[in-house]
Amino acid sequence: MDMKALFLMLMFILGACFGSFLCCQARRMEYKEAKKGKKKKAPKLNKRSVCLKCGYKLKWYDNIPIVSWLLLKGKCRECKEKIGIAEILAEVLTGLAFLMLGTTLDMDWMSVRGTVDFILTFVFLISVVFLAIYDGISGKLPLVWLIVAIVIGAIKVITTNIIVAMMDGFDPSLIYMPIAAVAILGGVYLILYIVSKGRWVGDGDWLLGTAIGLALMEPWLALITLFIANVLACAVMAPVVKKTKNAKIYFGPFMVIGFVIAYTFSEFFFYALSGFYM
Repeated sequence: MDMKALFLMLMFILGACFGSFLCCQARRMEYKEAKKGKKKKAPKLNKRSVCLKCGYKLKWYDNIPIVSWLLLKGKCRECKEKIGIAEILAEVLTGLAFLMLGTTLDMDWMSVRGTVDFILTFVFLISVVFLAIYDGISGKLPLVWLIVAIVIGAIKVITTNIIVAMMDGFDPSLIYMPIAAVAILGGVYLILYIVSKGRWVGDGDWLLGTAIGLALMEPWLALITLFIANVLACAVMAPVVKKTKNAKIYFGPFMVIGFVIAYTFSEFFFYALSGFYM
């Protein structure tokens, strides 16, 4: 097995572990919020993972990403209540997201800019994956985590601009391109939120779009992300909306998936669009 294949395999495993951990933290946050105001006693949470139904303390072999869920058939070992599909989805999709991000790192020729961009994108991905998981579970986007994602995206823009300016000289596009990307992703969802008065999209979607726009830094990648996110949201949620008239579409997970696809295959999209306009 060559180094690249080993690296990608490790990235998938690392992603699955992060997916498991972040989903656990999202469940804890959602559980604590739901618990407020309820008189009924519920299992107390501590540092160890527990079943939110019966309070069973999970053993280490109950927490192996993907494997444990499959062996337990998605049920608690103790009370046999369903764990939920969010856990397995978070682990698999986060593993794939990390693997896809790993393919963007050229291990044979690693430039300073490319390495720094990879590290910052990796940190950014962790923050937005948590937001996607929490949005998928509770239908909410925590403001604190949205601010964290925006700050990381801003640091990515500033750091990249400094490195490029030092190596190639300052270019005004380094400023207006990220702003345009933010205007496309964050702006569109903000307009939709204002026009629909919160019926079409949530109040946190435009902030997530702002963070992703900063991380992408390119308006054309923002457009591709917007297209992918909306197509996926319509395709996945159409049957649900058809059955339930008041069903809401939570765009967070779809925006993050769109971001991962657009970022990973940016070169493919660039050459595809270049050929289209030739």
